[in-house]
Amino acid sequence: MILYPALDLKEGECVRLVHGDMAQATVFNADPAAQAALFEAQGFEYLHVVDLDGAFAGRPMNAQAVDAILARVRLPIQLGGGIRDMRTIEAWLAKGVGRVIVGTAAVRDPDLVREAARRHPSRIAVGIDARDGVVAVEGWAKNSQVPATELGRRFEDVGVAAIVYTDIARDGVLKGLNIAATLALARTLSIPVIASGGLASVSDVKRLLEPDCARLAGAITGRALYDGRLNAREALQLIYSARRKPLAASA
Repeated sequence: MILYPALDLKEGECVRLVHGDMAQATVFNADPAAQAALFEAQGFEYLHVVDLDGAFAGRPMNAQAVDAILARVRLPIQLGGGIRDMRTIEAWLAKGVGRVIVGTAAVRDPDLVREAARRHPSRIAVGIDARDGVVAVEGWAKNSQVPATELGRRFEDVGVAAIVYTDIARDGVLKGLNIAATLALARTLSIPVIASGGLASVSDVKRLLEPDCARLAGAITGRALYDGRLNAREALQLIYSARRKPLAASA
């Protein structure tokens, strides 16, 4: 399992939202690149970056901040927000983004995801942001009427690297991950699933390391990491220790 620290970008700053509401943004660092460097120093292996303004605008809006992160750290980065055409996908990949996350366009233009995954194996992820099991789009501002499981099934066997599944009701409120819904999705798909929304403490990390969660590829942590509820060293040590266990003990 990989634990992804989140860098959510709004107007060039690193923020966290509540339920995706841009009016409820808390600034945690005015220098996202410095925050990324801190996460790298703490031992994280991968960064999860979201252009929040881009998600609403439908095009990249925090490119300068993303460029600064790419220049500052060596960690691979998965990036979402405002990525809705092939030109944007390929521009970010060319700049050094390890994996792009397609959300709104995955609902409205599934062929874009299929073609991007064909051209760039293992570098395209699909973001499924769900409210009561139904996918939300355009920065979570609108409901699509598409069930999360149906959207995931559309991309089976096309080379998608991962599904990033977010329970909007849990996002930013520290109520714990929706393990049941995330596992329900993961059980219907062969695509690796990353859990997002609500990770609140080391207890959630321990839950993710239980046998039934072995099918999950990872989880994203945001507010709990920033406000100190989740100790990075403790969480990463648990994960690294679990990896050293014999396969039979963790399967």
